[in-house]
Amino acid sequence: MKFLLGISLAVLALGQANGSIFERTFKRIHEEPPLTTSQSRADVVQTLWIEQKLDHFNESETRTWQMRYMLNDALYQSGAPLFIYLGGEWEISAGRITGGHLYDMAKEHNALLAYTEHRYYGQSKPLPDLSNENIKYLSVNQSLADLAHFITTIKQNHEGLSDSKVIIVGGSYSATMVTWFKKVYPDLVAGGWASSAPLFAKVNFVEYKEVTGQSIEQMGGSACYKRIENGIAEMESMIATKRGAEVKALLKLCEPFDVYSDLDVWTLFSEISDIFAGVVQTHNAGQIEGVCQKIMAGSSDLIGVAGYLLDEFLDSNEKCADLSYDGIMGVLLDTSYNGNIMRQWIFQTCNEYGWYQTSGSSAQPFGTKFPVTYYTTMCADLYGSQYGNEFISNQVSTTNQYFGGLSPGVENVYLTHGQLDPWRAMGIQDADQATIIPEYAHCKDFNSISSSDTAEMKASKERIAELVREWVK
Repeated sequence: MKFLLGISLAVLALGQANGSIFERTFKRIHEEPPLTTSQSRADVVQTLWIEQKLDHFNESETRTWQMRYMLNDALYQSGAPLFIYLGGEWEISAGRITGGHLYDMAKEHNALLAYTEHRYYGQSKPLPDLSNENIKYLSVNQSLADLAHFITTIKQNHEGLSDSKVIIVGGSYSATMVTWFKKVYPDLVAGGWASSAPLFAKVNFVEYKEVTGQSIEQMGGSACYKRIENGIAEMESMIATKRGAEVKALLKLCEPFDVYSDLDVWTLFSEISDIFAGVVQTHNAGQIEGVCQKIMAGSSDLIGVAGYLLDEFLDSNEKCADLSYDGIMGVLLDTSYNGNIMRQWIFQTCNEYGWYQTSGSSAQPFGTKFPVTYYTTMCADLYGSQYGNEFISNQVSTTNQYFGGLSPGVENVYLTHGQLDPWRAMGIQDADQATIIPEYAHCKDFNSISSSDTAEMKASKERIAELVREWVK
């Protein structure tokens, strides 16, 4: 009996190590931007810590904490610039500052390379857990103030940096931070590169799934788009006409799933749409096409879509997929630092951004069953009843008023977007102010210039290199 129990626990641990379907899908959409393949293995990256205030905006709050950062001084010569890659909603890793286009530019300018970790992510833990009382110090303004303190401190204390120019770089949310930092602390940095930066906060972010659908159609073909649309519509129809048990069996949903519960149905279809979003957002050449091939190989729309989803839902050792609302809430109510960043990021969306990627538009193929109410309900259930619709809308409006939305009014920030990237819809897309790179997805422009780059990609990388030369003069 003990032996069997040991095997069961080992299998359970293996399943948990890979995380739930919710964690796996979420991580794919919120992971650290892809690390470059060309790395300088010889460089020694130091992991260091700096003391930060828990609350930069309340003088009576005296608690402090240790923020992690990484430093690569292999290229550095005294008096040269400081290049900082900003961490977002992920754990930082040394590979970010040992290769890629930023590294190549640092080599040209003999720059010191740093990588800062965002409070509440990775090993940067201001308080012992993520309880509602403790998580309230997680905000972009606190994080920008952390960065300001980091810059002033390292310039004072690191040999030869006191008069150095500072360049900041980020991808996704940390690209948003690059833009907003230049607005709030314009004198601390000479310039910034923001790849895939959403700048307009919006509760009902219908455009995300619209662009996801457009990118599937563009790269995978209209037949694939139509099959996804029809397959999902058929599942919705089956649930609506008391054939939900068939959908449950088809997708191997675990027993707690209630086909008559709005929250369970919304959780399922939200997750389905996010699986497709993960394919599009992380697209490399052939990725969307490969998924479409699998889906088109099915004998019908329903079978093609369900077959693909089953492969995504189930880990090799899982017999059924728990896609109930209680299932996702179980993951999100865990207040320990367990490597899963869902609780932190969803708090930021409830408190600052919205960005709920809903089914509120008919111009997307993922159905109608993940309305904005699903996400706002989750906010209240997780963080307290004050997180109602009006509160969240007001918080989002405050963010746009403070940072300027699509008119941030900043100078010396180079903005890039991949044309396939669904986040592009909340960023500046005016060709006079931003560079849109055709047939690339989210944060795909950090690699060194190479022969595999398209002409547009190469031109964009050359442009940021030119700008950095001007900024660090």
